[in-house]
Amino acid sequence: MSRWILLRGLAREARHWGDFPQQLAARIGEAEILAPDIPGNGSLFRLASPNRIEAMVEHLRTDLQRQQIAPPYYLLSLSLGGMVAVAWAHAYPEEIAGLVLINTSLRSVNPWYQRLQPGSYATLLRIALASGNAALREQLILNLTSNSASEKSAVLPQWIAWRKEFPVSTGNALRQIAAASLYRAPARAPRPPILMLASSADRLVDARCTRQLAEQWGSAMALHPTAGHDLPLDDGPWVADQVRQWLRQRLK
Repeated sequence: MSRWILLRGLAREARHWGDFPQQLAARIGEAEILAPDIPGNGSLFRLASPNRIEAMVEHLRTDLQRQQIAPPYYLLSLSLGGMVAVAWAHAYPEEIAGLVLINTSLRSVNPWYQRLQPGSYATLLRIALASGNAALREQLILNLTSNSASEKSAVLPQWIAWRKEFPVSTGNALRQIAAASLYRAPARAPRPPILMLASSADRLVDARCTRQLAEQWGSAMALHPTAGHDLPLDDGPWVADQVRQWLRQRLK
């Protein structure tokens, strides 16, 4: 039975995966799927977020060891979570069976204007200024990261409720931004096999980030034509199908 660790992005928590863990399990067969929070997010919102990606890795590893959840793990990650996955695979390749990186970017490979597209700056500023208004903040985040009107209307009330229950502090959000901004991955690819997925219509992170990284590392890659940055939200079944095909190719 395979063991999967799902890693979300900036200021997001385990519940933001929605139905995706079930969609993934339905397609890849018997698997244990875990979605831990990093400090500062979700159930750990009272803790200080690490300001280094490597420290996030160590927290996750320590927590899994405490729970006696042993490697090897497949890491499936979105955005900032992809940096955590890459750092983990570089530092402890023997623990990682494979990586699925979704809409991620790396400072060592991608220029800043692709990692955060200029068209998103006004919305990001409004999100920062709306820190005390959970409803407005989550609405702005959804509008920026999702291209699916039906999904946005379905999840918005939940996202607002989760923010009120487990609010991410401005300080923790800034520490996570600093960690993502400063992390510089080695030029070489991590040793474990990699699948990269991206959204051509992502309005936050340019899909060229994934294409450039896949070309540099010689990794498998697939592009979704219409989904937004939160690809598992907009089309979770497509993501799960890509993972299933990748796993089958590896077994041939």
